[in-house]
Amino acid sequence: MSEANQGSVIAGFLWICFLSILLFWAPVLGPLVAGFVGGKKAGGVGAGIMAVILPGIVLGALMFFFGAALTGLPVVGAMFAAGGFVLVVANVGPLLLGAIVGGAMA
Repeated sequence: MSEANQGSVIAGFLWICFLSILLFWAPVLGPLVAGFVGGKKAGGVGAGIMAVILPGIVLGALMFFFGAALTGLPVVGAMFAAGGFVLVVANVGPLLLGAIVGGAMA
């Protein structure tokens, strides 16, 4: 495979974020498609899995910092982050499956 065709975790991450926002209305099919495209853009199964995990980490950190900054209470920020973590975990199954299949096809 040439250098131009390899892909990157950041490209997969960006595609997963964009398509997850765009396809939020399709509960299972949306994350499956987003994971497939993100895994394919990432260039492999391992990179696709990293591209799936990265948005969850970024989203949890952003929710913690913004929740703490907006309320002025770090404990409330931690509760917001925990709520966001639950939503991300509920969404990660089809996203991960799509990324594995897309990464295998890359």
